[in-house]
Amino acid sequence: MKTIRRLPSTLALVSACLFALSAFAGRDHLDISEADAWALHSRVLTLDTHVDIGRGYATHQLDPGGLTRAQVDLPKMRAGDLDAVFLIVYTGQGPLTAEGYAGARGQAENSYQAIQRFVRAYPDQVGLARSADDIGSIHASGRRVVVMGMENAYPLGDSVADVGLWARRGVRYVGLTHIGHNQFAGSSNPQERLGDGEDTGLSDLGRELVKALNDHGVMIDVSHVGKRSMMEATALSRAPVIASHSGAHGHYANARNLDDEQLRAIRDNGGVAQMVAFRSYVADLSPGVAEGQVALRERFFANGWQSATEADIAAYQAELAKLRSEHGDVDVRQFVDHIDYAVKLVGIGHVGIASDFDGGGGVQGWDDASESVNVTWELMRRGYSEEQIAKLWGGNVLRVMREAERLRRR
Repeated sequence: MKTIRRLPSTLALVSACLFALSAFAGRDHLDISEADAWALHSRVLTLDTHVDIGRGYATHQLDPGGLTRAQVDLPKMRAGDLDAVFLIVYTGQGPLTAEGYAGARGQAENSYQAIQRFVRAYPDQVGLARSADDIGSIHASGRRVVVMGMENAYPLGDSVADVGLWARRGVRYVGLTHIGHNQFAGSSNPQERLGDGEDTGLSDLGRELVKALNDHGVMIDVSHVGKRSMMEATALSRAPVIASHSGAHGHYANARNLDDEQLRAIRDNGGVAQMVAFRSYVADLSPGVAEGQVALRERFFANGWQSATEADIAAYQAELAKLRSEHGDVDVRQFVDHIDYAVKLVGIGHVGIASDFDGGGGVQGWDDASESVNVTWELMRRGYSEEQIAKLWGGNVLRVMREAERLRRR
């Protein structure tokens, strides 16, 4: 049994062979052909709800219109028939000061402008969607779809006045936090360097933010949010929420994953939890990879990722791929195990698919956009129907988007 790789490299071919030899041991799987997988995959709208953008995005340094070192660009989307992606306006957490807010606002603006450059540079290949209906119409036109999400509300500063601006620009979800508490809520990963204690729940400003996002039809993203804050936001929101890229804690314990109570709260709210293909959230890394990855980061990124050269990044990626081929890797079967777990717990209507590509995401078998069909293939092997796969790949998210749009303040 083999896996599909549309844009092979030497390391990718070795990885694919190892994956194929070990695939599905000990599980009863349906015998689904490659042709059948592609046929179904091409019929459903495939929407990945979390893709980060790299340094120098949409410039000569990283042009997503051509083949790049990134996990997602237009050629890889075509090769893997990935129809739509949420590109992320991301800001790392910093101090809760006027200077910190100003710096974060500048970073968010730079990311927004980079996404705009990409869309304007390739109008015949990609379109920016500002609503669920836009996603459908752009897809029907034969183009790839870009939607925007904001990861970390930190750039909004000490008020919610800018929510309307970002909504008009096309941001369709806002993650309340990232790594570290902020002015709105507690994070699932508090940071000692920021002086974080336990998650004490939504602040008064956080409750204002939930209302403002509801008022503007923007989905509330509870990925990265501490449990107390997450449960409060979900209960307070009058619209369904989204966890744009999280795993199932009941299947694999990690601070970034949602426990059963949280998944049930999302279901009861009418929302959707997007299971994420991020190796360290999916399963245990082999000791050789875990230890080697730390050493590689110290070697190539001693002064921070932003200070690394393109050569450093390429060398790091090559060395890391070698480690994984030598010591074993987390694969697409283990990722789909999270989907299985969540579906059994909360139902097919409240689960979806996310990669976190170019933000650390990816597993063997789905390590860039060109391999997206392998997720569909694995779901088919497990007996998921076309209707169910369509819900997982985008139908559930579109339902939540439409409901958020319907419930916004008129």
